[in-house]
Amino acid sequence: MRLERNFVNGHFIEPASDALIAVYNPATGALVGQVSAATSAEATAAVEAAAAAQKRWGKLTSIERAEHLRSFADALEACAESIGAALAAESGKSVSDASNEARYAAQITRYHAEWARRIEGEIIPSDTPNENLLLHREPIGVVACLIPFNYPVYTLLRKIAPALIAGNTVVVRPSNNTPISAFEIAKAVQQSGLPAGVVNILTMDHATAATVCTHKAVGLITLTGSVNAGRIVLDYCKANIAKPSLELGGKTPAIIEADADLEAAASAIVASKTTHCGQLCTAVERVYVQESVYEQFLALLKAKISAVKFGDRATDASLMGPLVNASSRQNIHAMVERAVSDGAVLEAGGFIPEGNGHFYPPTLLSNCRQDMEIIQEEIFGPVLPVLKYRDIDEALAMANDHQFGLSSVVYTESYRTTLKVANTIEAGELYVNRTPADPYQGFHAGWKRSGLGGDDGKHGMLEFTQTRLVVMKY
Repeated sequence: MRLERNFVNGHFIEPASDALIAVYNPATGALVGQVSAATSAEATAAVEAAAAAQKRWGKLTSIERAEHLRSFADALEACAESIGAALAAESGKSVSDASNEARYAAQITRYHAEWARRIEGEIIPSDTPNENLLLHREPIGVVACLIPFNYPVYTLLRKIAPALIAGNTVVVRPSNNTPISAFEIAKAVQQSGLPAGVVNILTMDHATAATVCTHKAVGLITLTGSVNAGRIVLDYCKANIAKPSLELGGKTPAIIEADADLEAAASAIVASKTTHCGQLCTAVERVYVQESVYEQFLALLKAKISAVKFGDRATDASLMGPLVNASSRQNIHAMVERAVSDGAVLEAGGFIPEGNGHFYPPTLLSNCRQDMEIIQEEIFGPVLPVLKYRDIDEALAMANDHQFGLSSVVYTESYRTTLKVANTIEAGELYVNRTPADPYQGFHAGWKRSGLGGDDGKHGMLEFTQTRLVVMKY
């Protein structure tokens, strides 16, 4: 059994206490390893190391920082198998998918290295004669990065790569469900030659996380997580008026028009709902089907979702894997039971299987209503509720009748319908005739309770900067 230590100022440190966090394989229930739980003093030391390193890192030219990021990306690729093995064991993913996640993380690291010569300021006309207004883009300082369990390797680099190229340093708190892969990434940090203190990675409880996030040196807190977690981060930000960047919950609606390629739409939606057991913030969470094709599309969904088998992906990578833990499974099953008692029809799945692992079968619910909990609250699991609508106006009204606004989907062959949805949907993203995939050169940002700020692309990178206006008289 492996024992992982926290990574501070370029070194794996000897723990200051005996407190450990146990990590279990959600597919088997087996103990994968243990990680040291950082003390408040260790967390403070990590922030201070990051603050000291930032003074040097921020003075490097952006092209020098880019060279470091490219070396880091090379190290991530070289370590992809070991990172993937750790991630597979702690998440229930297949080794192939987990290793590819590490390689994809290397890709986004290289992408952000390319911003080195593209972080631009502005020259603004002044109202005063003989004067220029120069707007500079500057690093914020120390960034606290709070990483979720579902795609912990990719999301970790999605946060720290833009932070680093902009001249910041980071303190990372990985999810306590999937922390071991983060320490494999720390080994890649060492191998790459990144300066000590630029990247610090620690596991911790909530109280210690508060110590990090409320430290006076932390200027930005970036989180991918739930709405409730986002509210906690906003409370942390109050201490020093730190900047929040929050990617929170989602409830992706998929609108299926009568002219859609129904076969392709059904296949893509089922794949979206069953990838990583539906534990994606952009996975399709509710399906609105035009009434003239409702029965046909429901039959397609039922056939395809019933064909998906679940089990340990370490033995068969074609299977759908487990949920993160027992409480997640119980909460999802309780939502399904409440939906059925409220009138939904269980078309497939909807039971807790026997045996080890936190598995839940792909589940399809018909006869749902807009006011049901299963439509209004995020499921974050392999459960797909379906509703019918008369026309596109009704579909949009229902899709927009929601607290969340992260991603959205429409399947149609009509450019008029596409443009109407594109100009009306209340969400940060619209995917046309495909399901969400978060291209890293785009901008992944939510409306409403789905977040503040966002990740990816130019605008995601600029989240990690602040401005300085220089008024220059001549």
